[in-house]
Amino acid sequence: MKRRTFVKAIPLGLAGAVFSLNFPSLIAAVAGENHTDWSYDDPESWGELSADYQVCSVGNQQSPIDLQSPVSSELQPIEIVYQDIPLKIINNSHTIQVNSNPGNYIIIDGKKFDLLQFHFHHPSEHKMTGKAYPMEVHFVHKNQEGSLAVLGVFLQEGEENATLKSIWEAMPSHKSEEKLIKGVNISLPQLLPDDATSYRYFGSLTTPPCSEVVQWIVFQNPLEISSQQINQFRQIFPLNARPIQPLNRRFLLSFSE
Repeated sequence: MKRRTFVKAIPLGLAGAVFSLNFPSLIAAVAGENHTDWSYDDPESWGELSADYQVCSVGNQQSPIDLQSPVSSELQPIEIVYQDIPLKIINNSHTIQVNSNPGNYIIIDGKKFDLLQFHFHHPSEHKMTGKAYPMEVHFVHKNQEGSLAVLGVFLQEGEENATLKSIWEAMPSHKSEEKLIKGVNISLPQLLPDDATSYRYFGSLTTPPCSEVVQWIVFQNPLEISSQQINQFRQIFPLNARPIQPLNRRFLLSFSE
């Protein structure tokens, strides 16, 4: 088991209302199993597809955002406890998702957020001062109160990513059920940058129902992935990234250890 410390969360009471994961549409979204069809072809229409998705159109704390002009903050570290997991992979028709098992979590303000799954976007959903990266990976966590915390890591073109190689070799090209790849383990700590410099803000899911229940931690420093790996993912998902949303009256914080 590997323990790592990064930034401390903004208390949810200061950032927005806390919503429960008891809503079926939110549970489905976190699991990657929404029941109302939607696509990346016309993300501006998501709010019109279902009453459950209305916040996609009317919400004012939506994600992703352009990470620019942050406020420097002296935040206390949080703790990330990640270890190796068996490869349980699924193509949910919107992304490639790897489901976690118990024992992987982060601690924010003394509260434990369990890792549920991680998945990939092409190109990156967040931008850094107007710049998009080729890809982005999101690690989705939930605490007992139903709040979510997502770690975002940019992927830039460079050397082949050995940790992702096992995932890419098992990646289903079409929608599939979860599949356990026997004898293959994924090292979660290797999918996070060593440098803790990061951005923090309160936002939403980047897919319907776009619920505004997410504490975002986006790391400034990207990991490398080869052009061949990028192209392999792009063959399955040419575009699975929501457009940038306005920051509105939120604060974007930056932190470095």
